[in-house]
Amino acid sequence: MRKQIIIGNWKMNGSLLSIKSLCESLNKLSTESLSADMAVCVPNVYLSYVSDNIKGVALGVQNVSQYDDGAYTGEISVSMLKDFNCQYAIVGHSERRALFGESNIDVALKAKKATEAGLCAIVCVGETLEERTSGKLEEVLKTQLSTVLNELTLNQLRNVIIAYEPVWAIGTGLAATASQVQEVHAYLRSIVTNFHVELAKNIKIIYGGSLKPSNADEILKLADVDGGLIGGASLCGKDFGEIVKHAKAVKNAKHVK
Repeated sequence: MRKQIIIGNWKMNGSLLSIKSLCESLNKLSTESLSADMAVCVPNVYLSYVSDNIKGVALGVQNVSQYDDGAYTGEISVSMLKDFNCQYAIVGHSERRALFGESNIDVALKAKKATEAGLCAIVCVGETLEERTSGKLEEVLKTQLSTVLNELTLNQLRNVIIAYEPVWAIGTGLAATASQVQEVHAYLRSIVTNFHVELAKNIKIIYGGSLKPSNADEILKLADVDGGLIGGASLCGKDFGEIVKHAKAVKNAKHVK
């Protein structure tokens, strides 16, 4: 049974005042024994504060360098992250790919570096609307995911979470249907199955396409959805908490089945 995980991605948002309130909300959630793993990926400048002020919620970052150290101005290494007890690192988010030119091999090398250091790499994959409507969805996803599968060792891949984010459904007003989400998640799992059957049974594939309280129950109960990567809703403690509660209910329902 794959345990559901809900991961907040704060992106480039927050202030000490707003983050103080978020940490208080997260601490309340963590004391309610909600039976779902939780993590938040925060802006680097707030790592120290959040690390000191959350309990029972894992800490992560939104990007990581593929290099250990050296003349890489502005980059953050895995060893630096471990100083703040980071457990997760998002790599290959669609915004990093589109706005900062990260390639599939860049994403794979970052995932490799993170997992080598014992961090869990949240590897984002997803297609644009043009790629979907032109019939390239499977080709795009297979290339993105296979690059990671071929670059990492099996042990490293056991410390990877796949996050599917349909780029066209993020902040656009468009929404992926439950059937579309399940279809893609099943396809991603089939790619991993062709690579290694045991890994496919255990690897978490989470959904990152504008998941919110209103659609969390429908999405999280899908057979191949193991949680969510939450953007805007993670900035509101109440909304994030509602999604976590849906994950708990779904986990219990799947277990009963």
